[in-house]
Amino acid sequence: MAATSTNKQPLLVDRVLHYAINLDTAINTQIDIVGTNTAALIVNATTSDGAIIEDIYSIGRGSAAETINLYLSTGADYLRPNEGVLIGQFQSGVGVGTVTRWEDAPKVLAPVPASIDGPTTTPTGKPAQLQALYIPKGRALWACRQSADNLTNGPLLGCQGGWY
Repeated sequence: MAATSTNKQPLLVDRVLHYAINLDTAINTQIDIVGTNTAALIVNATTSDGAIIEDIYSIGRGSAAETINLYLSTGADYLRPNEGVLIGQFQSGVGVGTVTRWEDAPKVLAPVPASIDGPTTTPTGKPAQLQALYIPKGRALWACRQSADNLTNGPLLGCQGGWY
């Protein structure tokens, strides 16, 4: 029986999204959510059919690397300890204008041509696989710096993807 005979539809993006925020005052003192955090809401899919994020990046604005934490939560008004869970972490760039990316997004099932991951001069030997973050219906993506201090030159955080 062909896969299409079960009336399954592919995940099609209705419209694209691209959001950017400033993380100067978006802080949480540790990896776990604490009650006094000021995390920033990035993508709110709590009342939509969800979204797919293909790229999350930061642009450095200072001379020190900042740890950026990413959370999925059921709340869209505040990142509560019992609603949010850490899904990733990465470092911002050191220096003004330095771009870094979250390289540890989950792998997706979409096929890629037969190839080996990594640069041609030093391949990893692993088959290439696409990565993206799926934000299901009823969830929101939050971000903050792992710090107790507000900054005036904190990193900018951006994400690009699409709405279902």
